[in-house]
Amino acid sequence: MSGKPNKLSDYWQHWRPYTPSKDAPWDQRRVVHLHRRAGFAATWSEIQRDLKDGPKASIDRLLAGQSRMQGVPTEFEQTASLLLDTAMDPGRLKAWWIYRMFFGPDPLGERLTLMWHNHFATSAAKVRDLGVMRRQNELFRTLGRKPFRELLDAAVHDPAILIWLDAPANRKEHPNENLARELMELFTLGIGHYSEKDVKESARALTGWSVADGRFREDDAQHDSGVKTILGRKGAWKGADFVHFVLEHPATSERLAWRLCELLMGENTVDAPAIKALAAGLREHQLDIGWGVETVLRSQAFFAESNLGNRIVGPVEYVVGTGRALETFESPPSTLLLADWAARLGQDLFYPPNVGGWNGGRAWISTQAMIGRANFAIALVEGALSRRGEAFDPLELAMRHGHRGGLDDVLAFYGQLLEGVAPPEARRKRLLAALGIRPDPRRAVALMLAAPEYQLA
Repeated sequence: MSGKPNKLSDYWQHWRPYTPSKDAPWDQRRVVHLHRRAGFAATWSEIQRDLKDGPKASIDRLLAGQSRMQGVPTEFEQTASLLLDTAMDPGRLKAWWIYRMFFGPDPLGERLTLMWHNHFATSAAKVRDLGVMRRQNELFRTLGRKPFRELLDAAVHDPAILIWLDAPANRKEHPNENLARELMELFTLGIGHYSEKDVKESARALTGWSVADGRFREDDAQHDSGVKTILGRKGAWKGADFVHFVLEHPATSERLAWRLCELLMGENTVDAPAIKALAAGLREHQLDIGWGVETVLRSQAFFAESNLGNRIVGPVEYVVGTGRALETFESPPSTLLLADWAARLGQDLFYPPNVGGWNGGRAWISTQAMIGRANFAIALVEGALSRRGEAFDPLELAMRHGHRGGLDDVLAFYGQLLEGVAPPEARRKRLLAALGIRPDPRRAVALMLAAPEYQLA
């Protein structure tokens, strides 16, 4: 990590680099934690490689988009491009993105793309142009690790967002406030850092921004060229000035720090001083998102005991990560079906519920959602999601990686693979009791995938 701490941003205090210790050893649990938080789980071989190589090399690979040893086709980019070119309906567009998450070499990049899709939440239900939606998705992927200035500038000129937030209706005689309001409330400052007058004046600055033939267009004839006061600054401001003002505001860095911690940290593990420290570091590094991600991933806080197993995984993480952990590469699940299952579990890609995106966290877990996850686990291990219809063989995978294949050993292996630790005795007894007098290893794995413990990363 570049940059030296100063009195303004003492992020070393809260985000000092992780060094393995007696209290926080580099063990299998932390390797699994790293991949479930920053990617979509890992295979047994990837876990063992990282356990041997240590945290620096493991995080280096994730940051470089080179963490996957298995399941990445040699023709991945060609296949992904073909799928994108033929994505003529919403289902196939979702399947293309799931294909990138499941088979692509850069899981962290896809997690960040998903994060920005939630941050700049835009729904195809209103945009109704798949070409515009897929270009937005590629924008998030390309700029997701860059300084936020680059991403925000591209995002606010993105036709999908402009249509979603009614920018074409924002004309000098009748300003529409939607884009101005959400740009401050959701994309940058957050509630409490602007006034209603700021919203009205900013909407005037954005007049004339529109979309023509699926591209951004600035119509000077529809721009209000009068004097405006935005965030305490007075002038004949235009849209670019407004974007510059919110980028300079310190509240933007705090919102970005919060967003990164929402992605990478667990519930109730980051307090306000830690957010402020990370925000100060982001300001010192020109809001460089890559710097922020690396700082968190390499931190003592990320690998602390208090941060393990306390973040509820979202539906997309659940369906993609489970298939990858079980190495379902020879007879892979249909990406169309995986996207459909993610939607059934509450996360319909390209269709966030509103401008605020998905709530996440505890909102992912309800009685209905838990039943849905259990049904997904059964469908996956029974082969119902595979084009070939081949059921998953839990004994074969366990024995391939050196485990004998007895039920106790199978339970220990899948506990270590999925959660980083073998099931404790009390949980093992509950699993055996649930399996009954004829324990089926495949059903045992399905029960582990449906268990509350596996919903936490």
